[in-house]
Amino acid sequence: MLTKPGILLRLEGAALLAASLYVYSGTGKGWWWFAALFLWPDLPMLAFLKSPQLGSAMYNLVHNEALPIAGALAALHYSIPSGIPFCAVWLAHIGWDRAIGYGLKYPTFFKDTHLQRV
Repeated sequence: MLTKPGILLRLEGAALLAASLYVYSGTGKGWWWFAALFLWPDLPMLAFLKSPQLGSAMYNLVHNEALPIAGALAALHYSIPSGIPFCAVWLAHIGWDRAIGYGLKYPTFFKDTHLQRV
């Protein structure tokens, strides 16, 4: 298994999902809020209707861990408590996507992801 990066990346996604669910559960927000926000990162996929290049750029912008982690750190630093559950949902979505095999997109086709080219 340690020589199969695709499996390892999916396990990392599952771990990110589990950690995000744990963090979210400690925020005191209702699970209805989690469910309502879980799919928002997929809205930028609509840019694929314009072009694969724009779609992949928009998808990759919201499907990498850098922005939600930076957002969570900013929420902690500036004492914005609503930022933590939002970023936890965001990271959970990313973890879910990775765990089921969706990766960052190349600007060719929607199904052309980094998980398939590893």
